[in-house]
Amino acid sequence: MSSTSDDRLTARRVVIVIGLVLATLLALALLWAARRVLVWILVAAFLAAALKPAVDHLQRRFVRRRTIATLLVFLAATGLLAAVGTLIVVPLVDEVARFVERVPELVRDVRTGRGRLGELANRFGLRRYAQTHGEQLQEYGDRLGRPALGLVRGALEAVVGTVTVIVLAYLMVLESPRLGGALLAVTGDGTGDRLRRVGRECGRTVTGYVTGNLVISLICGSLTFVVLAALGVPFAAVIALVVAVTDLVPLVGATIGALLATGAAFVHSPTAGIVTLVFFVLYQQVENHILQPVIMGRAVRLNPLTVLVSVLLAAELAGLVGALLAIPAAGILQVLLREAGLPRGFRRGR
Repeated sequence: MSSTSDDRLTARRVVIVIGLVLATLLALALLWAARRVLVWILVAAFLAAALKPAVDHLQRRFVRRRTIATLLVFLAATGLLAAVGTLIVVPLVDEVARFVERVPELVRDVRTGRGRLGELANRFGLRRYAQTHGEQLQEYGDRLGRPALGLVRGALEAVVGTVTVIVLAYLMVLESPRLGGALLAVTGDGTGDRLRRVGRECGRTVTGYVTGNLVISLICGSLTFVVLAALGVPFAAVIALVVAVTDLVPLVGATIGALLATGAAFVHSPTAGIVTLVFFVLYQQVENHILQPVIMGRAVRLNPLTVLVSVLLAAELAGLVGALLAIPAAGILQVLLREAGLPRGFRRGR
């Protein structure tokens, strides 16, 4: 009888373990299938945490109705992003169109050895390749002018994602007092007050991160403009603005901007390209190891070592999204550890 009971108990445990494994796999599959929406929600929460202090301040000082305060803040933020996007996209579209129109002429210059590209082709032995593969190069040039379905689809998905994130963030900020009140009613006064205090600290951490990131991008864009303008590169201001926007992405953003700016400088002249390349190699080391740890450490109240390690680990584990959210996540974790009673020396890291 005892043996039969043990067998039943073992079989039940096996069934439970198998069920838990299957449930875990199903949950992971669902998360993977909904990964795009989850990323949108995560980015929306990040944006909401960054804009909520501005909405709260506007509501306390000037506008009593939260709906109007939230709408004004989001309209201002959206207008600022649209203005920056217009300053970047319109000149870039014009330049791409001009470049596409000049592709056949550039190919002929390379094949005949005329012009700046022809001189470079002669110097590096590319003229013979251009002559023997002229039809292929001409075909590649013609393809640049054709609409790419993949690019159109990607642009539409980006627009849909941006609108979805903005709407989600707007609703999160608008409903935050009601959600806080519901949480307070469920948890009680003491626990609710503590959770609201933690929420305020987390919001300040995200706001500090956004502010620090904007300061670093402003520094990068300003220095890029000075270098490109000194070298006489056309559209230095537009290129510098693009570099500043891409620099908002930790670690890899400066590299992306550097490739764009260096390419434009090389088109202007080889000397300008080399000088720009050297500038970005040196600047990226300074930004990654000095500016970002120090400025972010002060803005988010983390020590520079924690900032650098957090970004490196998150970028390795979660790619671009991880790099973007690493520093505020580390700051939020510090707030939670402080509320959990971690000793002061470990909490502040100073």
